[in-house]
Amino acid sequence: MKNLKAKDIMTRPVISEKKNTSAKDIAIQLVSGNFSGMPIIDDEERVIGVVTEHDLLNKVREGEDLEILTAENIMENNPVTVDASQPLSDVLDIMLDHGILRIPITDELRLVGVISRSDILRHCMEK
Repeated sequence: MKNLKAKDIMTRPVISEKKNTSAKDIAIQLVSGNFSGMPIIDDEERVIGVVTEHDLLNKVREGEDLEILTAENIMENNPVTVDASQPLSDVLDIMLDHGILRIPITDELRLVGVISRSDILRHCMEK
């Protein structure tokens, strides 16, 4: 893992959405895609937020209608991202220190991939 960069194991292409996407549509994609969070991007493909299952479930618990809510209403603003050239060991440190399950990977601030904890574990098992 010492010489690897984020770009070496990131998953791509990344499924992402815009801030006006309905929360219900995001929930459907998370469930059908079997992943637990999704980056929200602007028109320049810069990451402006993240919506997770946790965010959606909190809104359900509060009695909110996922068909009415949009990503903008529930996303975590200014999420932690990592540049594609970052060492993988740094990515792991950031994820563990911040309790992050998946982290958007950027190149010149544009979304290019995502790394989850399971991606790192999978890589370690393949060695």
